Amino acid sequence: MSKEKESVLEGFKAFLTRGNVIDLAVAVVIGAAFTNVVNSLVKGVINPVVGAFGTKDLDRYTSCLQAPCKTNAAGEVVSGIPIMWGTVLSSTLSFLITAAVVYFLMVLPMAKYLARRARQQAVKEQVEEVLEVSELEVLKEIRDALLAQQRGPGRSAP
Repeated sequence: MSKEKESVLEGFKAFLTRGNVIDLAVAVVIGAAFTNVVNSLVKGVINPVVGAFGTKDLDRYTSCLQAPCKTNAAGEVVSGIPIMWGTVLSSTLSFLITAAVVYFLMVLPMAKYLARRARQQAVKEQVEEVLEVSELEVLKEIRDALLAQQRGPGRSAP
C-alpha cells in the first residue's frame, strides 16, 4: 500500500474516531427512533381526535382541485386532482411535537446549564482577579520590608 493511501486511510480513521462524528451518529439514530414515536402518536392519537370533530381520519381530509374527484373501492383516485391537506396537517403536527420536545427537553435545559456555568466561571474569574491583586499588594509589602532591612535602621531612602 502506498504512503498516500495509508495517509488517506489514517485521516479517515481519525475522522471517524473523533467524538463529534460518533455523537452525531448516535443523535441521528435516536432522532429516527424518536420520529417513529412521534409519528405513531400523531397517527394513533391526534389524527383520530381531530377526526372525531370531523367525519374521518385526519389523513383522509382532501379537497378537489379539479372537480369531480372520484375514487374506486380501493380508495384510489380515478378522476379529478385531490389535494390531501390532511396529510400535510398531520406532518405539520408531527414536526411541531418533535420541535417542542427537542426544545423543552434538550435545548432549554442545556441553555440554562450553559448560562449557569458561564456565571460560575465569571465569579471564579473575579475571585482569581481579587486574589491576584491582593497577592500583588503582599509582594509590594515584602519588597518594601526587604528594602528597609537592607538600608538598616535609621537610614532613609536616597
